[in-house]
Amino acid sequence: MAHLKAAVLDWAGTVIDHGSRAPVDGFVQAFAGFGVAISAAEARGPMGLAKHDHIRALLAQPRIAAAWETAQGAAPDDAAIDRIHAAFLPMAADAVAARCQMIQGAVPAIERLRMRGLKIGATTGYSREIMARLLPEAARQGYVPDALVCAGDLATGRPAPLMMYRCFVELGVWPAHAVVKVDDTEAGLAEGLAAGSWTVGVALTGNEFGLSPEETAALAPEAHARLRARAVGRLVAAGAHYVIDSIAEIDPVIDAIEGRLARGERP
Repeated sequence: MAHLKAAVLDWAGTVIDHGSRAPVDGFVQAFAGFGVAISAAEARGPMGLAKHDHIRALLAQPRIAAAWETAQGAAPDDAAIDRIHAAFLPMAADAVAARCQMIQGAVPAIERLRMRGLKIGATTGYSREIMARLLPEAARQGYVPDALVCAGDLATGRPAPLMMYRCFVELGVWPAHAVVKVDDTEAGLAEGLAAGSWTVGVALTGNEFGLSPEETAALAPEAHARLRARAVGRLVAAGAHYVIDSIAEIDPVIDAIEGRLARGERP
C-alpha cells in the first residue's frame, strides 16, 4: 500500500535549467547595472530564497555592501533592494526564457511519480511574473504541475513552510509526512523540513554543482568527484534525508521512503 501522496518539486536546477544558471545570470546582470560586480559563486549563495530576500542577503555581505556604497555613494538600504529587484525581474525573465530546457530524464521521472499515484506540486523562489515566461515552455516539454506556489504569493517565503502548506491545501493532501520535497538548494530543503516532509536534495543538476551538462561532461574525473562531494556534503548538512544526482534517479528514494513509512518511521 502506498503511503506517499505527493511530491513537491522545485524548478531551476531540479526539473529545469540544468545547473540553475538563469537566476545567476539575472543577479549578476542586475548588480552590474548599478556598478557592482558580483561573482557567480556569490550570486548562488542564498539561492532558493524569494528573490527580494536573496538580494537582501547579498547586500548583507560585507564585500558587496562596500562595493555598493562605493558605486552608489550610500550604504544599501530597503530602497536599494527594491531598485535592484525591479531591475532583476526583466533580466531574470529573459534568462529563464533562454535556459528553459527540462533536465534530462525529468519528465519521465515525474510521469513515473504520477503512475505511483502521487500528485505533483511545485514551489519556487521565482515570482509569478518570471514563471509566466517559464510555464508555457515547461508545458511544451511535457511538464505541468498540479499546483504551483510562487515567491510573493504568501507573506513569507522560504525557508518558512507556508508555500508547502499552500501546496498541501491545493493538492488536498495530508499529513506532511506523506509528502516528499525535492530541491537543489539549502533554502528549499529547509522549507520541506519546516513543513514536516521528507526531503531529497539534488546535487549534480542543481545550484550546488552549478555547471551545464556540457561543462559537467568536460570535467576531469577528479574534479567531478570533488565538486560532487562538495555539493552532496552541503545538501546533507542542510538536512536532506536523501541526496540524488538528478530527479531522474528519484525512484529508489521513493521506494526507500515507502519502506520507512510502512515501518512507522517519520521524517
